[in-house]
Amino acid sequence: MEAKREEVIMEALENVIDPELGVDIVNLGLVYGVEEDKGTVFVTMTLTSIGCPLAGMLSDQVKTALGAVEGVEDVEVNIVFDPPWSKDRMTRYAKIALGVQ
Repeated sequence: MEAKREEVIMEALENVIDPELGVDIVNLGLVYGVEEDKGTVFVTMTLTSIGCPLAGMLSDQVKTALGAVEGVEDVEVNIVFDPPWSKDRMTRYAKIALGVQ
């Protein structure tokens, strides 16, 4: 995927806010990767915990956010737990917003 296209997709994903933490999934480091093939965007992401009850809701929000991107016809979300998420994946912005050192 071209860098500009990936940037557009990641910017769209920044509109998906984790309702428990109030920070977007990109800055939280929940998005592990995005790929695109013939109009379908494949998102590999994780959750802050394995038992997170919001998995379905976040997946739906990802599909909605990316569905608004020009040229995206379908979205597939793959939620993985390997590698496990940790605070180290968060951006500086997310750490400041959440008061994490």
